[in-house]
Amino acid sequence: MTEFFVRDRGFYTSFFAMTATIAMQSAIVFSVNLADAVMLSRYTETALAGVALLNQIQFLLQMLVFGVAEGALIFSSRSWGEHRLEPIRDVTSIALKFGVAIAILMSIAILVFPEPVLRLMANDPAIVAEGVKYARIIGWSYPVFAISQILMIMLRSVETVRISFHLSIVTFCVNVTLNYLLIFGNCGFPELGGPGAAIATLCSRCLELVLIAGYTRFIDSKVKLRLGHVLKRMNTGMLRDYIRVGSPVFLSGAIWGLAMAIQTGILGHMGSSAIPANSVATTVFQIITVFIYASASAAAVMTGKTIGEGHTDLIKPCTRTFQALFLCNGICSGAVLFFLKDPIIHLFSELSADSAALSVKFMTVLSVTTVGTAYQMPALTGLVRAGGETDFVLKNDLVFMWLLVLPSAALAAFVFHLSPTIVFICLKSDQILKCAVAAVKLNRYTWIKKISRTEPPLSEVSS
Repeated sequence: MTEFFVRDRGFYTSFFAMTATIAMQSAIVFSVNLADAVMLSRYTETALAGVALLNQIQFLLQMLVFGVAEGALIFSSRSWGEHRLEPIRDVTSIALKFGVAIAILMSIAILVFPEPVLRLMANDPAIVAEGVKYARIIGWSYPVFAISQILMIMLRSVETVRISFHLSIVTFCVNVTLNYLLIFGNCGFPELGGPGAAIATLCSRCLELVLIAGYTRFIDSKVKLRLGHVLKRMNTGMLRDYIRVGSPVFLSGAIWGLAMAIQTGILGHMGSSAIPANSVATTVFQIITVFIYASASAAAVMTGKTIGEGHTDLIKPCTRTFQALFLCNGICSGAVLFFLKDPIIHLFSELSADSAALSVKFMTVLSVTTVGTAYQMPALTGLVRAGGETDFVLKNDLVFMWLLVLPSAALAAFVFHLSPTIVFICLKSDQILKCAVAAVKLNRYTWIKKISRTEPPLSEVSS
């Protein structure tokens, strides 16, 4: 009989090292959003609200691109455990083609029809007008973002994570510097407000792409991905496997991103203070909870590699250990958010009193739901997906988001006319409720599946 929890120090070293590196990278990425929010709030609240609308479109793109990339990560991490590089190159090529196609379509939509798109999420003409100015610039960055993120996740799947952290530091410095120059017109530069923030983001993303592409081509010694691998005709066998296993991951990301946009739309029709309050609370939440999302990615890579190496006897103790780590992470993150919410809100000096007060209430709600997020999200999107049962997460999201969260929030907002805080609680309730489903599913150990035709047979998970 195997041990109940993992005692091997190497396991914890790998988990914490990978989690910390991914978390620091994510913190820097989210700090760019926080810097945008702080600077724009000091410019005008309308500019902040307008850019916040576009950030929801960006979030949808992010979910779609991550869905494409994480579908590929399932194959890459398992192939890495099997010491096979060609499947990693094949699936990365497929992911890049799909990701860029999606990004181009979204760019066309936001560049050609910015106003109709933004009016779906807000009815304040001034906020929509600010968002349109931002959209006409930021839309050009979407394909650039897609390529960079897919390459970074490919490298992460083979346990190369430090380069993404270093790149994030560089792009953060570039973005914040350009924000300072272009939003307020410092050092002789034009005062552009929201469009200045868009230019800063576009420039930093272009730099990020140049650097990550250069690293992949000239420095990486693991995958050795070349342009010829990307441009060659897709491997039909891998494409079929990728669509079968990866499409639920993509659809789950698409549904989640669309749901977040709808949530913003619900809050956006509850008064002008709800949008900036949600923007501030969500941005702060993202920064404080980076270890939660990083732990999901680290657990997915480690689980996929363990299965690929054929060590299914280690799955049960690893899974139990991961669950304990997830819960500890959630309790700590929730406590940090709760105790720091009041000091943080003072950074947003030009935020109206109503928006600031509402933002604090939203952060209070998030400090509670964070515990649930920390357990169920990495359990489902990290472990269960890495095991190969990707369709379960999709079905779970469909039920909770579209049958519970969005209907209850819409009823609370538009039928019963309850406060924005109650509506926000409805929108985040699934983070607690999903925990029961995650616990039952995870501890039955039926989620380990064969994902590729070329993969060797899997042995049963032992007790």
